[in-house]
Amino acid sequence: MTPSITPTPDADTQAMLDSLRHAVAKTLDRKRRLGHYAVLWDGNKPVLVGEDAPAECKPNPDC
Repeated sequence: MTPSITPTPDADTQAMLDSLRHAVAKTLDRKRRLGHYAVLWDGNKPVLVGEDAPAECKPNPDC
């Protein structure tokens, strides 16, 4: 297996990535403050996080 090399993004690409990260963080914080649940990806499947998340899909290995 060859080692993977992650290229360094140029300034425009980095600015877009930073903007998207900021927008996502702002939205997740707003949802948290309002008491809404969020759907996140854990690498293998979607996970519902938050107090009002549907009970059948709260973070657990069987969902």
